[in-house]
Amino acid sequence: MSTQAEEFTIGVEEEYQIIHPTTRELRPRAERILSKAEAAVGEEVQPELYLSQIEIGTPICRTLADVRGELGRLRRELISAAEKEGSRIAAAGTHPFSHWEDQPITPKARYIGIAQDYQQLAREQMIFGCHVHVGISDREAAIRVMNHARSHLAPLLALAANSPFWLGVDTGYASFRTEIWRRWPMSGTPQVFASRAEYDELVEALVQTESVSDASKIYWDVRPASRFETVEFRVTDVCMTVDEAVMIAGLVRGIARTCYEQAMQDKPVTHARPEVLRAAKWRAARYGLDADLIDVEGGRSVPARERIEKLLNFLRPTLEDHDEWDEISALVYEVIARGNGATRQREALARNNRYEDVVDLIVAETSKGVL
Repeated sequence: MSTQAEEFTIGVEEEYQIIHPTTRELRPRAERILSKAEAAVGEEVQPELYLSQIEIGTPICRTLADVRGELGRLRRELISAAEKEGSRIAAAGTHPFSHWEDQPITPKARYIGIAQDYQQLAREQMIFGCHVHVGISDREAAIRVMNHARSHLAPLLALAANSPFWLGVDTGYASFRTEIWRRWPMSGTPQVFASRAEYDELVEALVQTESVSDASKIYWDVRPASRFETVEFRVTDVCMTVDEAVMIAGLVRGIARTCYEQAMQDKPVTHARPEVLRAAKWRAARYGLDADLIDVEGGRSVPARERIEKLLNFLRPTLEDHDEWDEISALVYEVIARGNGATRQREALARNNRYEDVVDLIVAETSKGVL
């Protein structure tokens, strides 16, 4: 394995809801909005599975200031394009009350194929996530980073949980998007791989058995990206605010950097049983920050704040080395104090018991600091 210095660049993809300004329902206006947004940001805005969804992807970022600036720019241009079409943009993992039955699919071959292959799973796929890419050019190192990172994914989900409502009911989950997505056959937390060759052999077996057409159809919570020299973290809901998105991007890169150092030092991987990893992720999706989380490496349940602080302490050396500690730790403690997106959505509903108020909150926070 090469010991060359890695850049650890960042790219962030966010999936958004298109909202009717009066009814606050999902609105299938992606094609109209895309034509306007593309004039401003080009291919950095893309369609998604349904016409009431739209996605942005930042260019390559080297600093957290870059991430903040690009997310602000892309949200601003997309919001502007949507408003010209009489729509709003909202960043949450699920819509509080719109029904998937009412959502038309994007008429492109790729999405039609997904709908045909996955049937009911695809029909209910009205969910919105955040994917963070971290640049690691050494493909062998990327696998080893993925191995080490697996035990640190659940705290990210707890901090970013932003989807408590589904079809007009409180699901009892902080991230119900996670439960919708969990059903897909190629989702979940990957197992440990001995080498890149072993990973490539698995991909080949899945292709040969016609389980997937290529590696891009493997949708794990963390995976080596197929089109870029990155490790892609896919575990979290889309965040309401730019601040929260910067927080997740910073934590993800901190995990990648720290796990890379562990790999370079040949430190042993935590071989947690898949059942424990699944339980840790479920606990984070169910409760967010409102109950105990699972410390996978310690093999115990601990208060959410304690588990989050353990993650921060794990990342502190690399965050300090790159002058990111003050910003990221402050953003984390702000979420702990203010509540994650799920908590704030529930507070909005509790005021007047109107799901429209929840949508208004999400729309307002999506544009916070970018307009």
